[in-house]
Amino acid sequence: MKIINVKKLTWLLLVICTLPSLALGKQIAIVIDDIGNHQRDLNTLNLPGKISYSILPHTPYSQIFARLASKANKELLLHIPMQALDTSKALGPGALTSDMSKEQLQYTLGNALASLPQVKGVNNHMGSALTQESLPMKWTMEVLKKRNLYFLDSRTTGLSQAQNVANLYGVENVGRHVFLDNILNEQQLQFRFNELKYKADRYNFAIAIAHPHPETIEFLQRMLPELEQQGFELVPLSQLVERKYIQLAQAEHKEVSAR
Repeated sequence: MKIINVKKLTWLLLVICTLPSLALGKQIAIVIDDIGNHQRDLNTLNLPGKISYSILPHTPYSQIFARLASKANKELLLHIPMQALDTSKALGPGALTSDMSKEQLQYTLGNALASLPQVKGVNNHMGSALTQESLPMKWTMEVLKKRNLYFLDSRTTGLSQAQNVANLYGVENVGRHVFLDNILNEQQLQFRFNELKYKADRYNFAIAIAHPHPETIEFLQRMLPELEQQGFELVPLSQLVERKYIQLAQAEHKEVSAR
């Protein structure tokens, strides 16, 4: 099954002609995960630039955060909990698990999405077990396709099937390149931030996931203003999703022209 149909290919080629900047430049998207459990999460909205935020469903501060973020024109994702290989980890409300039927999984996901209508995409919270299973991923992508939402694979496992299945169902998708704060100290934060810039320099774009730890937020407050001076553009995640499919359209157009 092709990812891009003729109608979409035509539209993307028009975008290429009218918005050439999307195909150029070193762009970075940073997604702050795990939003919604704590009041201090609201402070992350003070971060400079076009940060994206992924909100856990049915959490104490999910609704107020979504409202404030929307007023501030911040991009939002649903951070849907998915079953992990480590079954001792608490998934939280709204979790998708491997013992669910199709109806249960799609109802649970739909309910979470209905609680946060502002979101443009979805990414997995944990999910090292569930994203390896093709069938639950098919059921997930059916819901996202109907709602025209993109999927960010947090890549909590190297065996994830999420993007393969998303491609099969025509759901626009991207994958995380760097976790910024798996180790919370200045040296490691700086190391991962440099890795993010290196990947953006090499591939012209890169995606990082971070978390609302006070140490992370303080670090980003200092580092983000320097990105533009260093030749990087901080963009909402959906802009990199769009960029990916413009590049796919360019490649397909070249292949058709060469025949």
